[in-house]
Amino acid sequence: MKTALMVCSGDAEVVWNAFRMGNLMLEQMDDVTMFLNGPSVRYASLTSASFPLTELAKLFTLSEGVLLA
Repeated sequence: MKTALMVCSGDAEVVWNAFRMGNLMLEQMDDVTMFLNGPSVRYASLTSASFPLTELAKLFTLSEGVLLA
């Protein structure tokens, strides 16, 4: 299945959950494209111990997810 996720929030938890969902879908062999819009483009600056966004984004792209910003 081909899926597109659009994230346009600057809330770290929302972006974290979007990456988690995208990674889960990639594990299920789905084709996933994630489009970051607005404040979510700065996901690297939202990274914290509670929300390791850069690690999830790296896993997403290495798992052949398509990340657009």
